[in-house]
Amino acid sequence: MGSALVIENDPTDDLRRLGEWLAEANLPIEVCRPYADDPVPADLADRPAVIVLGGRPSAVGPDPAAGWLPAVEGLLRKAVRQRIPTLGIGLGAHLLATAHAGTVERSAAGPEIGPALVGKRDAAATDPLFRYVPLAPDVLQWHVDEITELPHGAVLLAASTHYPHQAFRLGDRAWGLQFHIECDRDMVSTWAAGSTILTELRLPADVVVDACVEVLGDIEEVWQPFAVRFAALALGQLPDSDIPRTLPLLGS
Repeated sequence: MGSALVIENDPTDDLRRLGEWLAEANLPIEVCRPYADDPVPADLADRPAVIVLGGRPSAVGPDPAAGWLPAVEGLLRKAVRQRIPTLGIGLGAHLLATAHAGTVERSAAGPEIGPALVGKRDAAATDPLFRYVPLAPDVLQWHVDEITELPHGAVLLAASTHYPHQAFRLGDRAWGLQFHIECDRDMVSTWAAGSTILTELRLPADVVVDACVEVLGDIEEVWQPFAVRFAALALGQLPDSDIPRTLPLLGS
Protein backbone atom coordinates (compact mmCIF):
# COMPACT_ATOMS: atom_id res chain seq x y z
CA MET A 1 0.00 0.00 0.00
CA GLY A 2 1.28 3.43 -0.94
CA SER A 3 0.82 6.83 0.63
CA ALA A 4 -2.42 8.81 0.90
CA LEU A 5 -2.48 11.53 -1.75
CA VAL A 6 -2.95 15.07 -0.46
CA ILE A 7 -3.77 17.83 -2.95
CA GLU A 8 -2.65 21.18 -1.51
CA ASN A 9 -4.29 23.94 -3.55
CA ASP A 10 -2.79 26.92 -1.76
CA PRO A 11 0.47 27.39 0.19
CA THR A 12 -1.49 29.01 3.04
CA ASP A 13 -3.68 25.93 3.60
CA ASP A 14 -1.68 22.79 4.27
CA LEU A 15 -2.50 19.76 6.43
CA ARG A 16 -1.15 21.37 9.59
CA ARG A 17 -2.85 19.78 12.65
CA LEU A 18 -4.75 17.30 10.50
CA GLY A 19 -1.41 16.06 9.22
CA GLU A 20 -0.22 15.50 12.79
CA TRP A 21 -3.36 13.52 13.63
CA LEU A 22 -3.02 11.34 10.53
CA ALA A 23 0.66 10.72 11.24
CA GLU A 24 -0.22 9.63 14.78
CA ALA A 25 -2.70 7.20 13.20
CA ASN A 26 0.12 5.79 11.00
CA LEU A 27 -1.31 6.90 7.66
CA PRO A 28 1.57 7.70 5.27
CA ILE A 29 1.09 10.87 3.22
CA GLU A 30 2.38 12.28 -0.05
CA VAL A 31 1.62 15.93 -0.85
CA CYS A 32 0.99 17.23 -4.37
CA ARG A 33 1.28 21.02 -4.78
CA PRO A 34 -0.10 21.90 -8.22
CA TYR A 35 0.25 25.65 -7.52
CA ALA A 36 4.01 24.94 -7.46
CA ASP A 37 3.79 23.03 -10.77
CA ASP A 38 3.49 19.53 -9.31
CA PRO A 39 1.48 17.49 -11.83
CA VAL A 40 -1.85 16.15 -10.56
CA PRO A 41 -1.55 12.35 -10.73
CA ALA A 42 -3.53 10.71 -13.51
CA ASP A 43 -4.53 7.68 -11.45
CA LEU A 44 -4.86 6.47 -7.88
CA ALA A 45 -3.07 3.14 -8.05
CA ASP A 46 -2.04 1.93 -4.57
CA ARG A 47 -3.47 5.04 -2.91
CA PRO A 48 -5.19 4.24 0.41
CA ALA A 49 -6.87 7.66 0.56
CA VAL A 50 -7.25 11.05 -1.11
CA ILE A 51 -7.44 14.39 0.73
CA VAL A 52 -8.11 17.67 -1.09
CA LEU A 53 -7.51 20.84 0.89
CA GLY A 54 -8.86 24.38 0.64
CA GLY A 55 -7.44 27.73 -0.35
CA ARG A 56 -8.03 30.87 -2.36
CA PRO A 57 -8.94 29.31 -5.73
CA SER A 58 -12.65 29.12 -6.47
CA ALA A 59 -14.80 26.29 -7.82
CA VAL A 60 -17.29 28.88 -9.14
CA GLY A 61 -16.64 28.75 -12.87
CA PRO A 62 -13.18 28.42 -14.45
CA ASP A 63 -10.44 29.96 -12.29
CA PRO A 64 -7.63 31.09 -14.63
CA ALA A 65 -5.23 31.26 -11.70
CA ALA A 66 -5.85 27.60 -10.83
CA GLY A 67 -5.86 25.71 -14.08
CA TRP A 68 -5.29 22.39 -12.32
CA LEU A 69 -8.74 22.27 -10.70
CA PRO A 70 -10.42 20.29 -13.52
CA ALA A 71 -7.73 17.62 -13.11
CA VAL A 72 -8.49 17.48 -9.38
CA GLU A 73 -12.19 17.09 -10.16
CA GLY A 74 -11.34 14.20 -12.47
CA LEU A 75 -9.28 12.58 -9.73
CA LEU A 76 -12.16 12.96 -7.28
CA ARG A 77 -14.51 11.23 -9.71
CA LYS A 78 -12.07 8.33 -9.91
CA ALA A 79 -11.71 8.21 -6.12
CA VAL A 80 -15.48 7.95 -5.58
CA ARG A 81 -15.91 5.44 -8.40
CA GLN A 82 -13.08 3.27 -7.04
CA ARG A 83 -14.37 3.61 -3.44
CA ILE A 84 -11.11 5.12 -2.18
CA PRO A 85 -11.53 6.92 1.17
CA THR A 86 -11.69 10.61 0.28
CA LEU A 87 -11.86 13.82 2.31
CA GLY A 88 -12.45 17.28 0.84
CA ILE A 89 -12.07 20.35 3.07
CA GLY A 90 -13.25 23.85 2.10
CA LEU A 91 -12.43 24.18 -1.59
CA GLY A 92 -11.84 20.42 -1.55
CA ALA A 93 -15.48 19.88 -0.57
CA HIS A 94 -16.59 22.28 -3.31
CA LEU A 95 -14.59 20.34 -5.90
CA LEU A 96 -16.00 17.02 -4.64
CA ALA A 97 -19.46 18.48 -5.23
CA THR A 98 -18.81 20.05 -8.65
CA ALA A 99 -17.01 16.92 -9.84
CA HIS A 100 -20.30 15.08 -9.37
CA ALA A 101 -22.70 17.67 -10.85
CA GLY A 102 -23.32 19.55 -7.62
CA THR A 103 -23.45 23.36 -7.63
CA VAL A 104 -21.13 25.86 -5.96
CA GLU A 105 -21.94 29.58 -6.00
CA ARG A 106 -20.95 32.78 -4.25
CA SER A 107 -22.87 32.61 -1.00
CA ALA A 108 -25.99 34.75 -0.90
CA ALA A 109 -25.60 34.94 2.88
CA GLY A 110 -22.20 36.57 2.54
CA PRO A 111 -18.81 35.45 3.88
CA GLU A 112 -18.66 33.07 6.84
CA ILE A 113 -15.55 33.74 8.90
CA GLY A 114 -14.29 32.51 12.26
CA PRO A 115 -15.46 30.03 14.89
CA ALA A 116 -18.91 28.51 14.46
CA LEU A 117 -21.12 25.58 15.35
CA VAL A 118 -22.70 23.21 12.85
CA GLY A 119 -25.58 20.87 13.53
CA LYS A 120 -25.53 17.15 12.74
CA ARG A 121 -28.35 15.78 10.62
CA ASP A 122 -30.14 12.51 11.31
CA ALA A 123 -28.14 10.60 8.69
CA ALA A 124 -24.94 11.24 10.67
CA ALA A 125 -26.08 8.70 13.27
CA THR A 126 -25.09 5.82 10.98
CA ASP A 127 -22.10 7.45 9.28
CA PRO A 128 -18.76 5.73 10.00
CA LEU A 129 -17.01 9.03 10.75
CA PHE A 130 -19.78 11.37 11.93
CA ARG A 131 -21.60 9.02 14.29
CA TYR A 132 -19.14 9.89 17.07
CA VAL A 133 -19.17 13.65 16.42
CA PRO A 134 -21.28 15.61 18.97
CA LEU A 135 -24.59 17.16 17.92
CA ALA A 136 -23.20 20.68 17.51
CA PRO A 137 -19.42 20.53 17.05
CA ASP A 138 -17.08 23.52 16.96
CA VAL A 139 -15.52 24.31 13.58
CA LEU A 140 -13.67 27.13 11.87
CA GLN A 141 -15.19 28.84 8.83
CA TRP A 142 -13.44 30.89 6.16
CA HIS A 143 -15.33 31.01 2.88
CA VAL A 144 -17.26 33.23 0.48
CA ASP A 145 -18.50 30.39 -1.78
CA GLU A 146 -20.84 27.59 -0.75
CA ILE A 147 -22.38 24.41 -2.07
CA THR A 148 -25.92 25.36 -3.04
CA GLU A 149 -26.88 21.98 -4.48
CA LEU A 150 -25.43 18.64 -3.42
CA PRO A 151 -24.66 15.96 -5.99
CA HIS A 152 -27.40 13.42 -6.70
CA GLY A 153 -27.26 10.70 -4.07
CA ALA A 154 -25.18 12.67 -1.58
CA VAL A 155 -26.06 12.31 2.10
CA LEU A 156 -26.26 15.52 4.14
CA LEU A 157 -24.46 15.08 7.47
CA ALA A 158 -24.27 18.60 8.95
CA ALA A 159 -25.92 21.97 8.32
CA SER A 160 -26.25 25.47 9.71
CA THR A 161 -28.91 28.15 9.46
CA HIS A 162 -27.53 30.21 6.58
CA TYR A 163 -25.24 27.59 4.99
CA PRO A 164 -27.26 24.38 4.74
CA HIS A 165 -24.62 22.10 3.25
CA GLN A 166 -21.86 22.00 5.86
CA ALA A 167 -20.89 18.34 5.51
CA PHE A 168 -21.91 15.50 3.23
CA ARG A 169 -20.98 12.00 2.20
CA LEU A 170 -20.87 10.82 -1.41
CA GLY A 171 -21.05 7.07 -1.91
CA ASP A 172 -19.81 5.22 1.14
CA ARG A 173 -16.22 6.53 1.43
CA ALA A 174 -16.05 10.19 0.37
CA TRP A 175 -16.73 13.16 2.66
CA GLY A 176 -16.90 16.89 2.05
CA LEU A 177 -16.50 19.47 4.83
CA GLN A 178 -17.40 23.11 4.15
CA PHE A 179 -15.56 24.08 7.32
CA HIS A 180 -11.94 23.75 8.44
CA ILE A 181 -10.52 21.39 11.06
CA GLU A 182 -6.82 21.61 10.16
CA CYS A 183 -5.98 25.15 11.29
CA ASP A 184 -3.60 26.33 13.98
CA ARG A 185 -2.90 29.88 15.17
CA ASP A 186 -0.24 30.56 12.54
CA MET A 187 -2.50 29.45 9.70
CA VAL A 188 -5.42 31.60 10.83
CA SER A 189 -3.08 34.55 11.41
CA THR A 190 -1.81 34.22 7.84
CA TRP A 191 -5.36 34.16 6.48
CA ALA A 192 -6.32 37.21 8.52
CA ALA A 193 -3.28 39.32 7.64
CA GLY A 194 -4.34 41.80 4.99
CA SER A 195 -7.65 39.99 4.40
CA THR A 196 -9.94 42.05 2.18
CA ILE A 197 -12.90 40.05 3.51
CA LEU A 198 -12.23 41.12 7.08
CA THR A 199 -11.82 44.70 5.89
CA GLU A 200 -15.18 44.58 4.10
CA LEU A 201 -16.83 43.08 7.18
CA ARG A 202 -15.08 45.64 9.44
CA LEU A 203 -13.69 42.85 11.61
CA PRO A 204 -10.33 43.49 13.31
CA ALA A 205 -7.91 40.74 12.33
CA ASP A 206 -6.57 40.26 15.85
CA VAL A 207 -10.08 39.82 17.26
CA VAL A 208 -10.91 37.16 14.67
CA VAL A 209 -7.64 35.31 15.25
CA ASP A 210 -8.10 35.33 19.03
CA ALA A 211 -11.66 34.02 18.65
CA CYS A 212 -10.43 31.19 16.42
CA VAL A 213 -7.59 30.27 18.75
CA GLU A 214 -10.00 30.11 21.68
CA VAL A 215 -11.83 27.12 20.15
CA LEU A 216 -8.81 25.19 18.84
CA GLY A 217 -8.83 22.89 21.87
CA ASP A 218 -12.50 22.07 21.37
CA ILE A 219 -11.92 21.46 17.67
CA GLU A 220 -9.09 19.04 18.42
CA GLU A 221 -11.25 17.16 20.92
CA VAL A 222 -13.87 16.48 18.24
CA TRP A 223 -11.96 16.27 14.99
CA GLN A 224 -8.79 14.44 16.01
CA PRO A 225 -10.82 11.24 16.61
CA PHE A 226 -12.62 11.90 13.32
CA ALA A 227 -9.24 12.01 11.55
CA VAL A 228 -8.14 8.81 13.28
CA ARG A 229 -11.26 7.01 12.06
CA PHE A 230 -10.65 8.27 8.52
CA ALA A 231 -7.10 6.91 8.72
CA ALA A 232 -8.41 3.60 10.06
CA LEU A 233 -10.80 3.38 7.12
CA ALA A 234 -7.96 4.11 4.69
CA LEU A 235 -5.78 1.44 6.34
CA GLY A 236 -8.54 -1.15 6.28
CA GLN A 237 -8.91 -1.17 10.04
CA LEU A 238 -12.64 -0.34 10.26
CA PRO A 239 -15.01 -3.32 10.16
CA ASP A 240 -17.26 -3.54 7.11
CA SER A 241 -20.26 -3.31 9.45
CA ASP A 242 -19.25 0.30 10.22
CA ILE A 243 -19.44 1.32 6.56
CA PRO A 244 -22.95 1.95 5.17
CA ARG A 245 -23.69 0.36 1.85
CA THR A 246 -25.08 2.83 -0.67
CA LEU A 247 -26.50 2.56 -4.15
CA PRO A 248 -23.96 3.16 -6.94
CA LEU A 249 -23.76 6.75 -8.09
CA LEU A 250 -25.03 7.56 -11.56
CA GLY A 251 -22.20 7.20 -14.02
CA SER A 252 -20.04 5.12 -11.64
